[in-house]
Amino acid sequence: MAGGLVLMIWLVTLAVGSIRGSAPKRPAAPATPRPLRILFPEGFTRREMAERVTAVDKIARRERHVSPRLSASRYLAVTASSPMPGRFAGDGKRRSLEGFLFPATYDFTPTTTSKQLVQRQLTTFRRKWTQVDLRYARSRNLTPYDVLIIASMVEKEVIAPEERGLVAGVIYNRLHNRMALQIDATTRYGFDVPPTEPLRQSQLESLNPYNTRRVVGLTPTPIANPGLASMQAAAHPTKTNYLFFVRKPDMIHHFFTASEAEFNQYKLAHGYK
Repeated sequence: MAGGLVLMIWLVTLAVGSIRGSAPKRPAAPATPRPLRILFPEGFTRREMAERVTAVDKIARRERHVSPRLSASRYLAVTASSPMPGRFAGDGKRRSLEGFLFPATYDFTPTTTSKQLVQRQLTTFRRKWTQVDLRYARSRNLTPYDVLIIASMVEKEVIAPEERGLVAGVIYNRLHNRMALQIDATTRYGFDVPPTEPLRQSQLESLNPYNTRRVVGLTPTPIANPGLASMQAAAHPTKTNYLFFVRKPDMIHHFFTASEAEFNQYKLAHGYK
């Protein structure tokens, strides 16, 4: 009897094992596709960001064999007009999102839309902006939008990080003295002249609102999209009596002075007009 029981158990075990062995295997979960990535450097304009969208799209098609939904034309359309700048300026006017498109590296998928990418940039901007203390700027009667405009100028002018506060300080001082800012990067933005091309005399003498050689005060909008360090420098400039600065021959640092005579002498000594 015991032998029969053992045989029965062995047969049942064998049958169960056979059933388990024949059960179909579950299909492996599909691997999560590696995200695509786009880098917007600090100081890019929204048009340069749109050009970067086109460049990344070509790379994705060529190397990853995918067709992203992002497009330069849609990116420009989405960023062309927004109530956000008006809230910063306090006047309610719609403007482009220049200045608010925070420069950083963003992951996206082939299905990510241009609007979704812009929303991520704005979300990052809002998070970074909370780290900017505006109390000093407000004491100088500057709006948050004014600070963002100054930050964009600092971003375009400064290469050496330690000079951000100094350049911002010159801008504050010249605004206080009602002097034209004379920042050529603003004129380039107004006429869409790349850094590789010289500005024409007619452009430098024009009354284009971005020509700070002639027009006193801040430009109508930011001239680029600044990073956090430039935003903070624009809100907390270095306190000096400097009113002038010019690029040194190393093309990295600036010569700063409170004297127009020293400024002109330095420019003459180094062949600047």
